[in-house]
Amino acid sequence: MTDEIWILDDDRGVRFVLAEALRDAGLAVREFDAVGAVRAALREARPALLLTDVRMPGEDGLGLLGELQAQGIGPVIVMSAYTDVATTAAAYRAGAVDYLAKPFDLDQAVAAVQRALASVATPTVPAGPALAPNHALLGESAPMREVFRLIGRVAASDLNVLVTGETGTGKELVARALHEESARRDKPFVALNTAAIPSELLESELFGHEAGAFTGATRRVAGRFEQAEGGTLFLDEIGDMPLILQTRLLRVLAGGEFYRVGGRELIRCNVRIVAATHQDLAARVVAGAFRADLMHRLDVVRIHLPALRERRSDIPLLARHFLAATAQELKLPPKRYSKAALKLVAQRDYPGNVRELENLCRRLAVIAPGSEILPADLGSNTDAARGGEWTDALREWAAQALADGEADIHARARAALDQTLLQAALQVHQGHRQNAALALGVGRNTLTRKLGASRTRRG
Repeated sequence: MTDEIWILDDDRGVRFVLAEALRDAGLAVREFDAVGAVRAALREARPALLLTDVRMPGEDGLGLLGELQAQGIGPVIVMSAYTDVATTAAAYRAGAVDYLAKPFDLDQAVAAVQRALASVATPTVPAGPALAPNHALLGESAPMREVFRLIGRVAASDLNVLVTGETGTGKELVARALHEESARRDKPFVALNTAAIPSELLESELFGHEAGAFTGATRRVAGRFEQAEGGTLFLDEIGDMPLILQTRLLRVLAGGEFYRVGGRELIRCNVRIVAATHQDLAARVVAGAFRADLMHRLDVVRIHLPALRERRSDIPLLARHFLAATAQELKLPPKRYSKAALKLVAQRDYPGNVRELENLCRRLAVIAPGSEILPADLGSNTDAARGGEWTDALREWAAQALADGEADIHARARAALDQTLLQAALQVHQGHRQNAALALGVGRNTLTRKLGASRTRRG
């Protein structure tokens, strides 16, 4: 074995800058541009560590990674510009100790190499199936690349995971990806939204019940823990779980056993827990609404999903995907976005995050009349985006008016806004002033007064 760090990448520029950074850190480096060259070099020497790209002409880095693991050669760090759940998970399953998403920070790359060299004795993850499932999680932004990296790294372990993020960001998709990339993939994945079940029924939903345990319990029913045996149990909105049930859940996590409601038979379970919440659990603990010991049991590994506004560059990709998927699902003619329409979709704020964007795309797939979606097809679904259009026009008008030295700009703009809103409301409500006033959120007297002022100005 040599003290050299080997770099395998078909991109000469990547090899050069990474090699120079490692040499500056005092490490010996050897560069390769093809898998065959590395394989030939292995006949005479072994590296202290290999950094390899994934997609290269001819053989790819993942195939080589599998060979190295079989021969006990490592550690290996994978580099790739194609960061998604399947690729990162495949790399970790094949034995990679770390994953660098291109373009990466050179200081971070050097730190990753130093960490790997310091933990050479750490056993690698056993190899799994070569084929990975397709995942519904999509994104090319830096925040999503980090999510994919974390999923790939922890999926093969049995550690409990806490997924955090706003409503609609796709927390259940993360849980499913963790399950599908784990050794439990052939066992059940069971999901339960703890906030959607009345507190008096939640215990039975989780642990099951015996016949006669309560009114209406006519037969034995298995709970979610039994249903998920050997697999993964996803507990969504865990922050809303009642305190008394938090205590029972903690006992199951600590001892791996429980009783059905009304039962005396001790049931042992082998279940991985993935929990999710949009709330700040630490703040809930301080408020006395969540047990600190349960939070620590669940929060072994945390994966935070960014809000859609924090990954705007992913919106066009997601929008095209949802539009195509809906057409395929509902057997509709395929549609595409015009450039202007896609720009408007990307400019919109989505307080409901990815779920809101998906619903918008599903509506467009059904109601847009042509094969190309135009800005006019977006309707009220793009109020925020269209708002940007008229405010941009207002800004241009104001800038020109100021440049021309015009007076009373604010008063004129406000008067024009009032008149436009009033005319639109009266037109929509067929001249009915009361309904128009209600729609605008002003009193009828206010509307009448503004109408009178508008007529005076016109006169």
